[in-house]
Amino acid sequence: MSFGVELTSSPEGHEDANNERLDLIDPTAPNWSLPSETFLRAAVTLKDQVVHATWEGGGDSGSGLRTGMVLDPTVYTGLLGTAFTCLRSYEATGNRQDLVLSAEIVDKCVTVERASTRHVTFLCGRGGVYAIGAVVANLIGDHQRRDLYLNLFLEVAQEKALSVGPEEGGFGMSYDLLHGRAGFLWAALFINKYLGQEKVPSDLLMPVVDAVLAGGRAGASDNPSCPLMYRWHGTRYLGAANGLAGILQVLLHFPLSKEDAEDVKATLRYMMANRFPHSGNYPSSEGNPRDKFVHWSHGAAGMAITLCKASQVFPGDREFRDAAIEAGEVVWKNGLLKKVGLADGVAGNAYAFLSLYRLSGETIYEGRAKAFASFLYHNGRELVTVGDAHGAEHAYSLFQGLAGTACLLFDLHMPENARFPGYEL
Repeated sequence: MSFGVELTSSPEGHEDANNERLDLIDPTAPNWSLPSETFLRAAVTLKDQVVHATWEGGGDSGSGLRTGMVLDPTVYTGLLGTAFTCLRSYEATGNRQDLVLSAEIVDKCVTVERASTRHVTFLCGRGGVYAIGAVVANLIGDHQRRDLYLNLFLEVAQEKALSVGPEEGGFGMSYDLLHGRAGFLWAALFINKYLGQEKVPSDLLMPVVDAVLAGGRAGASDNPSCPLMYRWHGTRYLGAANGLAGILQVLLHFPLSKEDAEDVKATLRYMMANRFPHSGNYPSSEGNPRDKFVHWSHGAAGMAITLCKASQVFPGDREFRDAAIEAGEVVWKNGLLKKVGLADGVAGNAYAFLSLYRLSGETIYEGRAKAFASFLYHNGRELVTVGDAHGAEHAYSLFQGLAGTACLLFDLHMPENARFPGYEL
């Protein structure tokens, strides 16, 4: 058994120009359909490797996953992704030691997060630290610590920049999942899922939802066919990480008025209408002619997951279900990427199939997800490029490295409960 990552990656919000793909695999071929118990054993082994590399290997300081000389406390590329992986391991195995590890890692991240990040999102900011801290403390039974983290999160929720501000980032808060208001809202949804609805009360969240909708309308004022549009650093991204797919994914979890729901649906239809005609893939940003990014950050994989959610929220609109299935076909036909991560690799694309499996109940999608995961199981080491300093920084992270692969393997033990980390609930 071997696992690895291609240790070359692109900065957040920027497209990866080296998006080469491997040949399609045949999920009916021998050795591609591994037993669920094999995935679980492999997940535990890989999780242990991630913990050793990012936590234990750093000694008492837990010095893994650094950016320069500063500890990265984020879920996306940092140490908090290890805490999330330990939580996912606990949910799959019931091993309470995973919870203890997760709590210790959160404590370390808390000591550095205020100095190292200004963001309040789940994936890249304080929102994730406090949300995971509260959930893990609650599972351990430490209610005092749970309330401490919950109160810290509620303090963030009252920051004025969340509910007011300009349409674009820079002078105010952006709207995207990685760095903006959608990412904060997702952290709140995560807390409420585990601790109960209204732990983060709707009277704090709905003004932020309204601000996101208002910002989207302002950003789309010059395009009557698209009711909602956002910019990140001046670019109208369409994907999950920094663009429309991620923002709409979050909005779909909240109660929407009839007008708001129609705007969300019309925006989805606008995206569907602007697919590349020959491949069916989605552009990474509005007007971008390059049809080469088929992963979660940009392209069909992230859109498939968002369209699955839209199909659940709007069951009477068959077009969203059909488009989700079509996006899944794009992911499958484009084959395997030469990375393992959630953001732009094989693991992230496999989750598109797991979303379709939950939506449709059709076992072909479970088989496709297992085929992708089996490829990682058998051939992961071939994806490793040793010696690249920037890539090595994130080799064991959740979204750029092996921690994301571990989460996928855990989820394949019970695929009906699988959720893309930091994206699905």
